[in-house]
Amino acid sequence: MKSLIERIKKSIGPGVITGIADDDPSGIATYSQTGVMFGFGQLWLALFSYPFMVAIQEMCGRIGLVTGKGLAGVIKRHYSKPILIGAVIVLSITNIINIGADLGAMASATQLILPFSFTTTIIVLTVITILTEVFVPYPTYVSFLKYLALTVFAYIVAAFAVHQDWHKIAISTLVPHFEWSKAYILNVTAMLGTTISPYLFFWQSDEEVEELVLHRRLRAMGRGVPKINNSDMNQMRTDTLIGMFISNLVTFFIIITAASTLGKDGVTTITSAAQVASSLEPFAGKFASLLFTLGIVGTGLLAVPVLAGSAAYAISEAFGWKEGLGKSFTQAKSFYLVIIIATLIGLVFNLSSSINPMTLLYYAAILNGLLAPPLMILILLVGNNKKILGDRVNGTLGNILGVTITIIMSALTLYFLYNLF
Repeated sequence: MKSLIERIKKSIGPGVITGIADDDPSGIATYSQTGVMFGFGQLWLALFSYPFMVAIQEMCGRIGLVTGKGLAGVIKRHYSKPILIGAVIVLSITNIINIGADLGAMASATQLILPFSFTTTIIVLTVITILTEVFVPYPTYVSFLKYLALTVFAYIVAAFAVHQDWHKIAISTLVPHFEWSKAYILNVTAMLGTTISPYLFFWQSDEEVEELVLHRRLRAMGRGVPKINNSDMNQMRTDTLIGMFISNLVTFFIIITAASTLGKDGVTTITSAAQVASSLEPFAGKFASLLFTLGIVGTGLLAVPVLAGSAAYAISEAFGWKEGLGKSFTQAKSFYLVIIIATLIGLVFNLSSSINPMTLLYYAAILNGLLAPPLMILILLVGNNKKILGDRVNGTLGNILGVTITIIMSALTLYFLYNLF
């Protein structure tokens, strides 16, 4: 039994961590909002988005494995400076807003079980997050992330505590339903934005490189070209398939739970952490708030370092700084300072914003959906460039899926801008 557990732990790689981080507080809020607004009407998106997520994240993982560099490092070497700067700016903006939104949600959730002010709670959580990522050794940090990943499974169990019309759920999942309304299309943008997010692109490519460094197959990030075989590629793809499956499975059950509890009670808009926590009452009873808080804080502690870390990787690669969670603070001061500064800006943004934390999470998801397409175009260009990847370029299916979802999300962005202006 012990050896089986060890094998399972070892099999959890960057793809699984990326998939779990995708169900961050922004994701939980967006999926809950989807359930109360449209019932089971957008469940099909959980199934529909899966192959597209896998395609994009597999490209990112493959880029990291083959080149020994993160996305920003590859873009810097093979594309123009304006493209690099644009990519880093887009990533940094979305990440900082996401960090602020996630920290706010974590603080709001914590207030459900601890009698502290919002300001005190969010500052303490921010300090804990920074200290954890900056000073905990990378191997220990990875193990920490793996255990935190287990918190999201509470949402799967919760869905079975309520009587469900599984026939209706199956139909809603397998047969897409579409409405030509602003609210419906905006929510599709939020759903895809929190599912196929810019920060995950950079994170997975960089974490594949971190794994190579950790196992001494690369001197340092961006230093040298690793020797990759088919077994490495297959392991990365399996890891990505599993990670994205877990992400979408949790998405699926959060929507079901919100629709069958809050939605049935007439709630149409999520405005507080207490509302979302109440959706778990049929399963957890008086412990619903505790369970919800553990889920939000657990996924938040997982996601905020990913958000700050992905920005730090990109900025460090752009400026040629030493980088990597495998290095100590003294070895990569600039890299860790970016993490600290990004997290603190996210904190200040959250404290200075008058927007409700749960609403801010939803807006952050929409922003991700609007800004993801330019980065996806870059990923497709890199993924098809033989000068960069040699014979490890995209296959036909990967290109079809990648181009299709890029077109869809670009169209959603244009629709949003048309209605805005």
